[in-house]
Amino acid sequence: MKPLMEFLAQGGFAGYVWSAYGMTLALLVIETVSLRRQRRAILARLSRLLRLRGTEDHRGDQP
Repeated sequence: MKPLMEFLAQGGFAGYVWSAYGMTLALLVIETVSLRRQRRAILARLSRLLRLRGTEDHRGDQP
């Protein structure tokens, strides 16, 4: 149990070390969520664009 406590204490710098790990993890999660939202929005825009272009092509065929 003592080696675990020494590891968690990080030589007296636990506050700095674990807050740095926490901040890194939080930023990675935020980045992942942000990229997924952007991807979903881009795919939705592309889908709308393709639908609009598809309807324009059909309108041109009609007299």
